[in-house]
Amino acid sequence: MASAQDNDGEAGQTRIRPAPVDSGPVGRDRAYLIVLAGMSRGQMFKLEKARSVIGRGGEVEIRLADEGISREHAVVHIAADKVLVEDLGSTNGTFCNGMRIGTRELADGDKIMLGSTTILKFTYHDRLDEQFQQQMYESALRDGLTRVYNRKHFDDLIGKEFAYAARHAAPLALLFIDLDFFKRVNDTFGHPAGDFVLTEVSSILASAVRSEDVVARFGGEEFCVLCRGTDADGARELAERLRVEIEQRRLVYGTKVIPVTISVGVAAMPDSTMTQSTALLAAADKALYEAKRAGRNRVVVAPPGG
Repeated sequence: MASAQDNDGEAGQTRIRPAPVDSGPVGRDRAYLIVLAGMSRGQMFKLEKARSVIGRGGEVEIRLADEGISREHAVVHIAADKVLVEDLGSTNGTFCNGMRIGTRELADGDKIMLGSTTILKFTYHDRLDEQFQQQMYESALRDGLTRVYNRKHFDDLIGKEFAYAARHAAPLALLFIDLDFFKRVNDTFGHPAGDFVLTEVSSILASAVRSEDVVARFGGEEFCVLCRGTDADGARELAERLRVEIEQRRLVYGTKVIPVTISVGVAAMPDSTMTQSTALLAAADKALYEAKRAGRNRVVVAPPGG
């Protein structure tokens, strides 16, 4: 087996030499990081590269947007038969099993803490373990019918995103969406047709937004889209695009064409009058009410401070 280290004769220091990663045959254990605490709780990252950078920057292999994580916070090396984690001079440090580290070899079950809220577990899994873990993660966060995020995950996420936006005066927008006259769909075409409409609309929403945006089923026929880094104008444009796309989409259930439109309320940060995430949600909900009161199938943006 090739050595994982080279000796630098001039500097007298030991260097980590990445080794090729062999995914191995079916059933061979492979290295993973599982998020135990933080915004991405439950998510699983397979360590497939010789070098995987962890951080909140856009170019890293393992992206975690939690408070206190640097853009390039730490790196995981796979070197021959070892896996090592190395801090990259992060602002808040990297901790392994409660101890601040520079570079450390990882053992199965080690806990890595980054920033103030994120905890990762290092472990080895075979493919069956991976499938089971992924199913558990998905079932905990996803709505059973539509497969977009569920209300519980949305409630967790909006609080953290709001706190970050408020602290850094960063843009954050919320779209509150309601399917117009949805009760008529159920009454006219039946509840299976209503479920079909919900799944189709959620698919349209999920495919039309950015990867960093979050689509969640808030309840019944209501959906939310949380958009990090998006101001009121950008949120209005997105909401109008979604409204038009759904209005123009031909939804066919059996032999029946089901017409569907949406009303959208939009609220955005920064807004000095908002001190809690519930205020952002309430503003978007109020704007949604105004859209419905004005005739539905339209977008209304909450005024700042309103």
